[in-house]
Amino acid sequence: MGETKRRVIALGFFDGVHLGHGALLRRVAERARELDAVPCAFTFDQHPSARLTGQSVPLLSSLEDRVWLMRRNYGIEEVLLGSFDAMMKMSWRDFVTEYLAREHGAVHVVAGHDFHFGYRGEGNPERLRALCAEHGIGCDIIGRVELDGVTVSSTHIRPLVQAGEVEEAARFLGHPHLFGQRVGHGKRLGRTLGFPTVNLPFPEGLLVPAYGVYATLALLEDGRAIPAVTNVGVRPTVEQAGRANAEGYLLDFDGDLYGQEVRLAFYHRLRGERKFPSVEALRAEVLRNADQTRDYFAARKEERHDGPL
Repeated sequence: MGETKRRVIALGFFDGVHLGHGALLRRVAERARELDAVPCAFTFDQHPSARLTGQSVPLLSSLEDRVWLMRRNYGIEEVLLGSFDAMMKMSWRDFVTEYLAREHGAVHVVAGHDFHFGYRGEGNPERLRALCAEHGIGCDIIGRVELDGVTVSSTHIRPLVQAGEVEEAARFLGHPHLFGQRVGHGKRLGRTLGFPTVNLPFPEGLLVPAYGVYATLALLEDGRAIPAVTNVGVRPTVEQAGRANAEGYLLDFDGDLYGQEVRLAFYHRLRGERKFPSVEALRAEVLRNADQTRDYFAARKEERHDGPL
């Protein structure tokens, strides 16, 4: 067996990868450079609060999107996925000394002020700091991050996205809310209307933004960011009922995206979802929304090309 990598590891669930998480992840990148180690994050397979309370917690981001955001925005090279149930059966000491240090080569860890771990959540930031010092492992505890006097948290951001307030949510996330899936075959409505579209169903357990039409960017595997008009909902004009999905009409785009992984980044809500009297009326409205989306991004070219996502 080869030698275990030296890793600097951020600890948390990282739903949404918001500005508070970003404080941890930036510190990890800094420490990794100082220590010539690999910048990593550790996350769980289940939301801790949902698992402990038995209540459903709709997630801002899938595991795949969390990994994508951590890599793209913060330079995290590896994401370690742990079983929450297994961690809760482990003593808090073993989680640090056996799992993080011995198994994964942690030379430094970074955690938030409210991070708990191990059997019955007995591990806390103070115990983590003391145990790391005892074993020669570096440790940073990051305090709460606030914006306009409000603590940045996934709990605060979820209702904003659910209400369609994606611009306010983006302030706390540090990036637009986004959602990714592999593109499948939809109802081909876009082709009927003359628009190239991607149809991305929301998986079980993922938060669905308020139904309506949004100015979005479609983020493609090849790195391109294409402006798109995206409808979130059940398409009442053309279907009687159905599962909520995001249907993005890609502006001025020609290509086949079936089978590719595409992410939709939500920048601005244009209108609520509504039923139109005919497909022709729907098409006219989508064309109007397309002009609104072009204007929106034309005024924000610096965001599209130079700013962080």
